[in-house]
Formats: sequence, structure tokens, C-alpha cells
Amino acid sequence: MAGYLNTDIKKVTANKFVAMKRQGEKISMLTAYDFTTATILDGAGVDGILVGDSASNVMAGNANTLPITVDEMIYHARSVARAVRRALVVCDMPFGSYQVSKDMAVANAVRIMKETGVDALKMEGGKEIADIIKHLVDIGIPVIGHLGLTPQSVHKFGGYGVRAQETAEAEKLIADAVALDEAGCFAITLEKVPAALATEVTKRVSCATIGIGAGNATDGQILVYADMLGLTQGFKPKFLRQYANLGKEMTDAVQAYITDVKASAFPSAEESY
Repeated sequence: MAGYLNTDIKKVTANKFVAMKRQGEKISMLTAYDFTTATILDGAGVDGILVGDSASNVMAGNANTLPITVDEMIYHARSVARAVRRALVVCDMPFGSYQVSKDMAVANAVRIMKETGVDALKMEGGKEIADIIKHLVDIGIPVIGHLGLTPQSVHKFGGYGVRAQETAEAEKLIADAVALDEAGCFAITLEKVPAALATEVTKRVSCATIGIGAGNATDGQILVYADMLGLTQGFKPKFLRQYANLGKEMTDAVQAYITDVKASAFPSAEESY
């Protein structure tokens, strides 16, 4: 248990998320894409870790989430799952892995679960994928939905602005949330939607709601770990609170290392064999 700040290491489950909603206990989630980071987040006591398709941006430097593949998501998810003892580990199903057909969706979902060891999957979309989600839940795969700003649909939206500000889109989002809830989702991510709308959705559904840029009334919150730790350069949306500036700390440390190497100050006699 060395390194664990949270002494309660009973595994968090999908059912636990729903129970936390009912009990009024907020759910904390962060993303992770590698063993080392996941070890730290899990040891700190976070409730859930999302292996997001945001790895496409954060880890691979792509402009959006669309290029990342099932194989690449499996690599990241397996690395995270190996590290985690307590948190619920969720893996995003990447673009193209479930939209083509129900059979393809099931095959990819089963493969991800079998090859990674994660606890659940996450899928973007509303009523149009509700039947697929219901089937996955029926065969034993817990699913988190994702509504509002859905990055896999960035080209459809034309950017990353706030969604569902108009009445028609807000009403559709509520209907989609109800459909996902009825399909068996144990949680729904609400991204970049008005706080009042997220509040209404949270009241309407029995599953947990996890917000990112959706106000404080959702049942939980999620951020990209690299953003909240100050590792991402030049990305500071309104919803992001930066809890550390590790980018600066890393830069300072690397520059100190370079200085010591150039001056023959590292390694010292004590650091040599």
C-alpha cells in the first residue's frame, strides 16, 4: 500500500457511482493514459479514471480525437488498468469503433474489455446509439454516455463551443439523456453545456452525471489531468481550474539538469560508482 493516501482501497464500481449520486456524495474523476500517472491518481484517491480518446491530443499531439485507433486505446487503457487498485477505470470507445454497425460496436467493445482489464466503456451520442448501449449493458458491459460537446463530432459542430444554448438543442439533450438512462448507462458525461441545463438533466436521470464545463450541480466532475496540473501549454478554457503548474516545474528542473551537466556538476562523486 506504499504511496496510497486513501486507506479505503475497496474497488469502486459502476454501481458505486449510482449509489454516490443517491447519497449526495460527489464523484471525482480525472483522465490518465499511462501507468505512472494512473498510479499517482489512484493512490491519491480519485473515484474514477477515464482513459479518454483525448490521448489523441495529449499523448500523440493530434488536433482532435478522431485519429486515435482501437489498438492505440487498448495500449493506453491496459497501461492504466495495470496501475489501478481502487478507482473505476473507464475507456473511451474511439471514433469509428461503434458508429458503423451494432455488430462492429459489440466486437470492439468486447475486445477492449478483454484486452485491457478496464471496468467500463464510454460512448458519445444520444438516442441514435441507445440501442447499442442497451445491448452492451445487457451482455454485461457497463457504459458511460457522453452528451453536450462531443469531441468526436467536432466537424459537425464546427468547433468546441458551448452546446445546447438554444431551446431545441437543450430539449434534445434532455431527451437523449433520458434515453441513455433508460438504455442502462450508469453515468452520463455532460460537456460544455449551460449549468442550468446540466442541473435539469441531473434531476431527470437516475444515473450519475459527470460534468466538465457544466456547472456545479452535476453528480461529479472530470478534468484532463494534464490540463489541471498545468502540463498543457496554452489551453485555459473557462471551466478549467489549474491546481498546479507542473509545466513550469518540469522546465525549471530540466534547465537545472542541463546546467549541472554542462558544468560537470552532475553526477557528483556520491552519485558515481
